[in-house]
Amino acid sequence: MSRIAVGSENRVKVAATERVAGELFDGGAETVAVAVESGVPEQPRGRTETVTGAENRAARALETDSNADYGVGIEGGVAGLDERPGLYVIMWAAVSDGDGLERGGGPALRLPDHIAERVRAGEELGPVLDDVLGTENLKGRAGAAGVLTGGAIDRESALVHAVAGAFGPFATGLY
Repeated sequence: MSRIAVGSENRVKVAATERVAGELFDGGAETVAVAVESGVPEQPRGRTETVTGAENRAARALETDSNADYGVGIEGGVAGLDERPGLYVIMWAAVSDGDGLERGGGPALRLPDHIAERVRAGEELGPVLDDVLGTENLKGRAGAAGVLTGGAIDRESALVHAVAGAFGPFATGLY
């Protein structure tokens, strides 16, 4: 049975990894949460910073759990879309087996302008959404993905796509 160290104690990130592992590993996989630093700001800005945070988490998770076969890092951030209007919430994952490091992205969802303005001014997205919606720790539940899609997806299902994309090269013979 494979052991997967997830570089976060966030239950949504762990659950997303468990869903992917359940599909990829016939005998299942043991998934453990390990607290590691991302090495990027609390609110990553831009694709490069967000991907770097996921890569750092994957590598550090694998280093922290010496019994793990894979390290998984997941990072959410905000980024513009080239020269298009708006600011988007983005999700990236990275998977490492100690030899290789792969990445996968989740959906990009445009933020409403009044929320984007606050994030551009330096605030973190999660607390801004909690303030606007009158919630607490929204990022630990439905997240921005749930709010911005009217509940069609939630944060966990959005992160599943990023994790699956990062695991793809390890799970198929195509790479």
